[in-house]
Amino acid sequence: MAFNSRKGFAYKSSRNPNARKPREQRQRGNKHGQYINPAKFVKVAQPVTVEEYTPEYNFLDFEVDQRIHANLARKGFVNPTPIQDKTIPLGLAGKDVVGIASTGTGKTAAFAIPILHKIMTTKDAKALIVAPTRELAMQIEDECRFMGKGGGFVGALLIGGSAYGPQLKDLRAKPRLVIGTPGRIKDHIEQGTLRLNDFNIIVLDEVDRMLDMGFVNDVKTLLSECAPERQSFYFSATMDRRVSDIIDSFSPDAQTVSVKMSDTSDNVHQDVIPYTDKHNKIEALHNLLIEPVVAKSIIFESTQRNVERLEKELQGRGFEVTAIHGGKTQGQRKRALDEFKANKVQIMIATDVAARGIDVADITHVVNYGLPQTYEDYTHRIGRAGRAGKIGYALTFVEQ
Repeated sequence: MAFNSRKGFAYKSSRNPNARKPREQRQRGNKHGQYINPAKFVKVAQPVTVEEYTPEYNFLDFEVDQRIHANLARKGFVNPTPIQDKTIPLGLAGKDVVGIASTGTGKTAAFAIPILHKIMTTKDAKALIVAPTRELAMQIEDECRFMGKGGGFVGALLIGGSAYGPQLKDLRAKPRLVIGTPGRIKDHIEQGTLRLNDFNIIVLDEVDRMLDMGFVNDVKTLLSECAPERQSFYFSATMDRRVSDIIDSFSPDAQTVSVKMSDTSDNVHQDVIPYTDKHNKIEALHNLLIEPVVAKSIIFESTQRNVERLEKELQGRGFEVTAIHGGKTQGQRKRALDEFKANKVQIMIATDVAARGIDVADITHVVNYGLPQTYEDYTHRIGRAGRAGKIGYALTFVEQ
């Protein structure tokens, strides 16, 4: 990853972020957001013990189509995760389910297995899966494709940033599984190219993030458009009033499944990297990235333009880098994510919106090169490091 042996940037010991308090008006990338005290970016990691979970079932216990069992076996699935263990039986029984679980808990399989079983074994089952971002929708499609391999049904992926032509072709084939983002799905409904009145299963994945992104009316529209007699799945990392109001309105009898989640920051070592000017800042980042311990990192920037500038700068310095932001095409974003997941590239630069829903298990470092807009955005960013009880690192650049 690195191309020379220059001395790495020392970040092992925490600095005093209040020694020279950054000037709020000069904190680039945060000028339209809330002021965040830099002291919040410093925290010593406390190793989190991953509690041993004894599942009530293994995958063979679930009475699902044998093609699904075969596909799961090829991937080495034996014991379900807690959210899968608790959700799949309810899903197979036709219950409405509210799942409180974050990215990385296996929630996609928790709702996909019951849905795929019903589509593969009954003629009238049709499902709509809604995700807040293109990346998450594509990941869900990938997982459904491998779990439903050989199922003989047609699916459609409806996401923004991709051409309408192929989507219209897929819709004309009368898909029984539609996966997409709220805006593009609503576009097809308004154009008369998609009707949901006979879709009797709906999934709202990361519904809290959808509401954060302003999709509250779209979510209500999609729920209203689906068949009155339907099964509903709602998955959310948090359960605030907005989320609970929607669930209470559309699925008052839903059963809640909650997976105990520790504070994502507990096992993430958080620190700041002070800088005085642009040259000093990029040099500090360079020296950080050549450290051997920085095995796989995601670098956050505040805007699409800043992502592109930083990508070119690091490539010019000899780093292999990939980047995603809302201005890139679906194909470009998918290639970038696939390369990062496959470890062909160890550095990804991203904006907050483009990175939402990305589930990559082995990220060691999160680097906030551009400041987050809110502290909530900060916690979402750093939650990508320190997965599965491992210590992760979150480093935030702060102007002095």
